[in-house]
Amino acid sequence: MSAPFRTVLLPGRHHVLTRFQADYLHALLAGGCTDTEGEPVAVAEDAVVVWAVTSANHRGTRRNPVPAARREAAIERFALAEGIESLVVGVVDVAPTDRFAELTIKTVAHETGGRRTPTPADTVVACSTAAVTAMYRALGHRVVPVEAGADGEPARPWDVLGMLVAGDERWRELAHPATVSVLDRYGLVEAIATISTDPVVGDEGGLTATREYRSYIAAFESAAQRKWDQARPWVRPGRIVDIGCATGAMLELAAAEPTLHESDLFGVEVARHLFDECEHRRAQGAFAANPNTFFVQANVLTGPVFPPGTVDTTTTFALTHEISSYGDGVPALQRLAREIARHTAPGGVWVNSDVCGPAGGDRRVRLRLRTDDGTAHAPVDLAALPDPQAHLEALSTRARFDQFAVDFRANAGVAYPVDTDGDDVLLSLADAMEFLTKRSYTDNWLSETHERFCDLDGDGWARLVTDAGFEVDPRSGPWRNEWLVENVLAPVAQLLDPDTGEQIDWPDTHILLVARLPESP
Repeated sequence: MSAPFRTVLLPGRHHVLTRFQADYLHALLAGGCTDTEGEPVAVAEDAVVVWAVTSANHRGTRRNPVPAARREAAIERFALAEGIESLVVGVVDVAPTDRFAELTIKTVAHETGGRRTPTPADTVVACSTAAVTAMYRALGHRVVPVEAGADGEPARPWDVLGMLVAGDERWRELAHPATVSVLDRYGLVEAIATISTDPVVGDEGGLTATREYRSYIAAFESAAQRKWDQARPWVRPGRIVDIGCATGAMLELAAAEPTLHESDLFGVEVARHLFDECEHRRAQGAFAANPNTFFVQANVLTGPVFPPGTVDTTTTFALTHEISSYGDGVPALQRLAREIARHTAPGGVWVNSDVCGPAGGDRRVRLRLRTDDGTAHAPVDLAALPDPQAHLEALSTRARFDQFAVDFRANAGVAYPVDTDGDDVLLSLADAMEFLTKRSYTDNWLSETHERFCDLDGDGWARLVTDAGFEVDPRSGPWRNEWLVENVLAPVAQLLDPDTGEQIDWPDTHILLVARLPESP
């Protein structure tokens, strides 16, 4: 007969602890439980429960709405209240892998300095998830099934979390008082519900699962100085907020400005990957020139981030087209404008720099694209290819358009009507610019074809911000990126009048909109 187990390993995200878990652990520690094979499990009197908190570095997402520090606090209160000797070990978030159980065991050994190294001989695993159970069994561990082996189908932690999100107050009866206390004291109940029902942010805390963040970050940072120089004349000292701050590149430039050293700088970022990078850069001293630089992970569309009338300058760089694309279109932009107006101080400004739809975007045009700069190929399922970027870059501009039309309809959820006349295509000016301004984004194609650049033209933007209570600075407005025209558009395409065949001037491609809230009377 084997020696009693000295360790109970309880892996999980542990956002919610339940009363059932408390009863089950007491029964397990008393020797009253059986494993997945129906065999009794003997546990030593001095056994310790090791709570492996997975995704410990992952927060603010539907999959992990509760920060690890709060999860650990609840576990410690649970252990104290129940008299259960416990250790808490954080396990970093990783991509799905069949070695996850091995990673967790190695993390426990490392974090406990080798004093608690789980082995099949001394550790029983408590787990109700079949796939995870199989991983530990493959390593030789016996597993007790917790909820999966109980009569009456008791609610599992994620079931209770689902009740909380749905506003079902029964979650308070099923959750352990330690969880209820921590969530209430730190105001996390509403935060969890907001994160879990956010229409813009996905399960992993990003706007899209198809974005390749390394190239996205590189592109944003390479343009940071140009965009900051463009916006700087309108920046008003005081509280400066950059919404959609990405990696904080703009705030780093602002922090280095001697005239803004007395200002408080705030970066607001919803995407977990980018927020984490902001915090990493701050730890590395990137914003040391202005220690009053702070970062907030939040979505401004789901609730106020700053008190009314407290922000002197709000900047949004390359953000508003994403809000429109991943939200519900122009109504999402209207909500953004109202929220910014609400938190702006009298005389304060909102500086928005982004892509922009062309004036007269409904006008029908003939788009003539090069066919001799690559291969001809019918549209394919790019997600099924080992190297989608290589496939795209081998296509002629005309063939890439056909691929774009298929992907844009599917990913952006738009009709995108197109007629053909030989190699030419007939479509609206706005739809022509949707393709032309994205045709070179082969490294993030699936993400970019989810996004709409042309939802609003310059006049539409002016109406939107004035409806929110702002006044538009007449020196700002739509503009044409001549570098884009000369290097990306003109070499591969012509815009022609569909009736006369005459060439049409390239339209505006971007907007720098400066909206000022009137001073109080």
